[in-house]
Amino acid sequence: MPKGQICKALSGFYYIDYKGKRYQTRARGNFRNRNITPLVGDWVEFESTNETDGYILDVYERKNDLVRPPVANIDQGVVVSSCVEPNFSTNLLDRFLVTLSEKDIDPIIYVTKMDLANEEERNHIAVIQTEYEKIGYPVLLADKNSLEDLTRFFKDKLTVFMGQSGAGKSTLLNQLSPDLSLKVGEISESLGRGRHTTRHVELIDLFGGLVADTPGFSSIDFLEMTLDELPKRFPEFVEASVYCKFRECKHRHEPKCEVKRRVEIGEILSSRYDHYLQFYDEIDNRKPVYKKNK
Repeated sequence: MPKGQICKALSGFYYIDYKGKRYQTRARGNFRNRNITPLVGDWVEFESTNETDGYILDVYERKNDLVRPPVANIDQGVVVSSCVEPNFSTNLLDRFLVTLSEKDIDPIIYVTKMDLANEEERNHIAVIQTEYEKIGYPVLLADKNSLEDLTRFFKDKLTVFMGQSGAGKSTLLNQLSPDLSLKVGEISESLGRGRHTTRHVELIDLFGGLVADTPGFSSIDFLEMTLDELPKRFPEFVEASVYCKFRECKHRHEPKCEVKRRVEIGEILSSRYDHYLQFYDEIDNRKPVYKKNK
């Protein structure tokens, strides 16, 4: 049976590109009983009933998936943050980076609206760029060369976009591919965030890779992450933790914690550590979800 990747999902149909043809398929009836919902990005086994139609027989195991946008098997995520309007937020940035890490998605940080910033704001972003690149994150600042620099990451990858509301995710996608005609949400000055627009998801061929043609989520809650998992999502903590006194050190109240020592001497950003403590408390205080018996 042919194996293909779902490139579009719309109104119960799943579209699969295979050997130069696009097949419009439906999922088998027993998928619902098996609690399987195919997603864009899924690799599937399917059979064709004619030149253009077919049925999905099975969904191969995913390496990851997201809810917003609903895409599976993602390689990398472009985290779009604006320098101004709305102002840059390292807290929100770290939320995205932690979430992507937990999903095994490589992050790329892209800062928009640099042309609207004053000298002090640009200098602040330059410091952020240096510090985050030191940790190991690629950081691109919007200018005449940044789009070309960004597209070099796309080859042979499945890429999604996400970031703070009003940061210009749709605008950036439109610049990369003017044919998309994505609706650009205006910033609501009273709310300080962009208006939410919903579209179906489609993977498009761009610069040798696949890109989800819709902006993803703009806010984060740590619904699935555990307290044991969180410290592993800060690369500089992982590097330092091998020198902590306790193997399972949570870098909070434990003695002889190397992470805390490096924060004190400035080798680890104090803002990153503060965000870690905040995220830790959020997860620790999360109410358990109880499912009703059917």
